[in-house]
Amino acid sequence: MTLTLTSAAVGKVQDFIEEHAGDESAGLRVAVLPGGCSGFQYGLNVEDKPEDDDDIWDQQGVRIFVDPFSAQYLDGVEIDYVTSMMGAGFTFRNPNSSGGCGCGSSFAV
Repeated sequence: MTLTLTSAAVGKVQDFIEEHAGDESAGLRVAVLPGGCSGFQYGLNVEDKPEDDDDIWDQQGVRIFVDPFSAQYLDGVEIDYVTSMMGAGFTFRNPNSSGGCGCGSSFAV
């Protein structure tokens, strides 16, 4: 499985980890959850440590935790952090998505 964080996303995640966790075992949980307008939605959360069945990656110094259910939907996904006149936040580019909605955080496969 390939999951990519852009440099901007890595920087923002590192800020959150330092602010909220600070522990070297902490990382970013990337999850796919049932729900949202199109069937699935993304979830991001800073967590102190991985779960026993998580896949764990290191990307530019950020530990990434992904559970087995979410992994099947995240292959090839790129996570970016963008700032515009409309605000700032994480965006997801998912080549496996067959559709989505205007909110930008919900998708269908």
